[in-house]
Amino acid sequence: MKFDAIEPGVYPELVYPAYKSTVKRGPTQPMLRIDAPVPVTRNITASPRILLPNDTDLTAHGESEPLGEKIVVTGRVVDEDGKPVRHSLVEVWQANSAGRYWHSKDQHAAPLDPNFQGVGKMLTDGEGRYRFVTIKPGPYPWGNHDKAWRPAHIHFSLFGNVYAQRLVTQMYFPNDPLFDYDPIFQSVPDEAARQRLISRFSLEHTVGSEMLGYEFDIVLRGRDATPMDL
Repeated sequence: MKFDAIEPGVYPELVYPAYKSTVKRGPTQPMLRIDAPVPVTRNITASPRILLPNDTDLTAHGESEPLGEKIVVTGRVVDEDGKPVRHSLVEVWQANSAGRYWHSKDQHAAPLDPNFQGVGKMLTDGEGRYRFVTIKPGPYPWGNHDKAWRPAHIHFSLFGNVYAQRLVTQMYFPNDPLFDYDPIFQSVPDEAARQRLISRFSLEHTVGSEMLGYEFDIVLRGRDATPMDL
């Protein structure tokens, strides 16, 4: 990835001391430029056959409704010129409403929900739009420092249409009081770039009395790029 292809401050520093694990795993040598035009520009395609029933509804994987606040998340994926990234794979994963992941390494003292696994995937449509139904995740402690709690968030993995558009990022929710105390969120130097990680409440996409709507648009590369996950 060409870090000089986007505005300074959009991507987090690869070693950010407040986020303690980056000190151990971040690179200590300067990055090398690799001239690989073919892998960077070759198209990536995803077949609709990879989608399983209910992949876009994370609340429909159990025997009954999961616990928590049901929401719908939608948005557009565009490139650096504002053009839609069409028919591209988007994967999401998250904690449940109590702030616990469906993963053996998560031993946080919060309950698992047998009706919520917290994973899904979808393809963008011809306008670059995606949509999925889920449960609003809860915050959780993560041991980085004293009283370290992650803000509620959903992880996104995007493959784009070419290799250079690959992005792993996180979507946050408006007005979370934990933003100022979270080194992962704060690792993005530019304030405007951090704001691009926060979804917007959407009355338009709210579904009656069933679920509130949130919009989260994603820009792959360029001056207004959505920051990566450190």
